[in-house]
Amino acid sequence: MTSVELYLFGAAVLLILCVFASKATGRLGVPTLVVFLGVGILAGSEGIGKIYFDDAYSTQSLGILALSYILFSGGLDTKWNHVKPIVKSALALSSLGVICTCLLVGLFVHHVMGFRLLESFLIGAIISSTDAGAVFTVLHAKSVHLRGSLGPLLEVESGSNDPMAVFLTTTLLSMMQNPELGVLDMVPLLIMQMSIGTIMGLMIGKGLVWVFNKIRLEIEGLYIVLSVSLVIFIYSATQALKGNGFLAVYLAGVVLGNNNYVFKKSLGRVHDGISWLMQSAMFLTLGLLINPSQVLKVAPHALMISIFIILVARPASVFCSLLFSKLKVKEKTLVSWVGLRGSVPVVLATYPLVAGIDRAGVIFNIVFFVCLTSLIIQGTTIPFVSKLLGVHDNRAIPKPDYSSTPGSLRDLVMVDIPKGSQVDSKSIVDLGIEPSKVLIVGIERKGEVIIPKGSTRIQSDDKLSIMADDDALADFVEMIYSTPDEGNSMAA
Repeated sequence: MTSVELYLFGAAVLLILCVFASKATGRLGVPTLVVFLGVGILAGSEGIGKIYFDDAYSTQSLGILALSYILFSGGLDTKWNHVKPIVKSALALSSLGVICTCLLVGLFVHHVMGFRLLESFLIGAIISSTDAGAVFTVLHAKSVHLRGSLGPLLEVESGSNDPMAVFLTTTLLSMMQNPELGVLDMVPLLIMQMSIGTIMGLMIGKGLVWVFNKIRLEIEGLYIVLSVSLVIFIYSATQALKGNGFLAVYLAGVVLGNNNYVFKKSLGRVHDGISWLMQSAMFLTLGLLINPSQVLKVAPHALMISIFIILVARPASVFCSLLFSKLKVKEKTLVSWVGLRGSVPVVLATYPLVAGIDRAGVIFNIVFFVCLTSLIIQGTTIPFVSKLLGVHDNRAIPKPDYSSTPGSLRDLVMVDIPKGSQVDSKSIVDLGIEPSKVLIVGIERKGEVIIPKGSTRIQSDDKLSIMADDDALADFVEMIYSTPDEGNSMAA
């Protein structure tokens, strides 16, 4: 093999190992991120693979690329009608909550561990954001169903708090490299970055909907090429205009995901796959960059920081941000516990390495250890804590994914009717669905296919073949996977 072929072979083997390892450990509630990092560390210079890698700049570049696609995919999956009721609380967590965490951790590191003030706040800024992928990997692996709006709240917070963490990190690095800069000098920059990022994301998102519906490409695959290219265009163009590229990418994804356009389902699945590919490559690379012996040297300090974040900084920032929220104390406590640190802090920790500041290596190792302990301690105990606090929805029925069947009817989906569903034993005419928006075209029951009529009664374990638009389908599936008691409470 040539060197190029050898690198490609090694990368493919590592990715395959990650996939199979995540399947095995997912049953134990271990976040996929931990698995990917673990494989990277084992393959690294101090592991069994003996692969030497110390290129922080390439790692940072890969991280920026990966985060762009991850945030865009997260935006595509964000349903506005589900998150609208909690958007104010989520934005408070993703802005005020991030700032509070940064300040509290910075003061702790400065006064307890003796780090210089700006170094301390830099550590706080880097580890101030939570990780959506880690949160929902754990929730789905253990089938944790949270009551009320807790799920959407955690989703939006995790997807939207990265821009603030990036801004705080880059700002503090600028202040360390240019001592004449003050905190007040950064306020106009924050307003400008967030404003430009918001405007660019919303405008380009609306433009993408128009382009996809009007361009009329002859080959479906070219739509994929176009959408993949546009993600990088949105990020780089916004950054060139001094805006926040990550915010723009996320908002563009939200706008695109909540409008109808050609090949929507196909593009959504493609970007979901790209997101996972990017996460896998990023986590592997971060694992290769880690030297366990160096991490162990900072372990005592890093463990103190991790415990402080879990027990003090995160709860304080959540309760402060949600001061005027209608959430109960137990619900806020659960939000505090599901503050998993993941890929974003580790990527941000490469910024000091690339900038070449003093103690950059120490900061990177501290951040890595904090993220790892957060994932292990909090990630594996979320099911237990949710039940302990009484916010676990015991009535909820596990919701399997529904997907398009192959063929020309790309809007045809198959949905299983679970036991206990509120539609069980009801006739189709009594469901209150509009045939122009939701059409049940077939029912598979005990191996036989039934052509449905309005009087046909749906039974548990039926498999429905449905044609519908996205919004109507989401509402109908939500009806199917709710119990009669939930249906009555929603109607009330």
